[in-house]
Amino acid sequence: MLPLGTLAPLFFFYALLAGQVSPSLGRSRKSTAALAGANGRGKFAFTDELKADVRMQCTWTARDVADAVRLSVKCEDPGARIRGGVTDMECEYSGKPGGCAGYRANSKTFWKQVARAFKKLQAKVCKDERALVRAGVCKSAPRDAHFKLDIDTSVVSAQSGIQTPPPPLLWPRATASPAAPTNCTGSENARRRAEQQCSSSWASFCAFFFQILSDDC
Repeated sequence: MLPLGTLAPLFFFYALLAGQVSPSLGRSRKSTAALAGANGRGKFAFTDELKADVRMQCTWTARDVADAVRLSVKCEDPGARIRGGVTDMECEYSGKPGGCAGYRANSKTFWKQVARAFKKLQAKVCKDERALVRAGVCKSAPRDAHFKLDIDTSVVSAQSGIQTPPPPLLWPRATASPAAPTNCTGSENARRRAEQQCSSSWASFCAFFFQILSDDC
């Protein structure tokens, strides 16, 4: 049996070793859990290949959910509120990048590559669940290490746009044409014939009768 004087240095050595290793393990677990918050956010924009005037401005943020990481994506197109179309989109992508060595070794590079991957998706963002968001440093990682769209979280808002009423129709205003001067001599001729052929007491009646028979006016 070893004397107590010999065992004391050994106990001291093991205690010192444990004190150095345990904090190191704690820091390792803490840093791994905080990877999603280290630069796990960004923004990107894309245009629709079929509609050049459609330009979505998007932001994304990462958060830890149990053993996975979820990316919340929000996009908006302010111009669509005027011309009509898709105005807003929201969705979430989920993955387990902890299975990727590149994610654990250099999270800053990992998130930069995630941002570039979102830009490559273009109009597939929040729509195509087959299109994965892949970081280059995780090419050889398992499939679930990449981010996949959770289609049930995808929400799209659209509106018809602001309708501009057509200008009122202006019809031309009707103007009365000046009356054409008339040259009617029938009544004068009838009066003369009545004076010549009828007595004065019948002159008015004769003038009326001759005017009826006249073709003038």
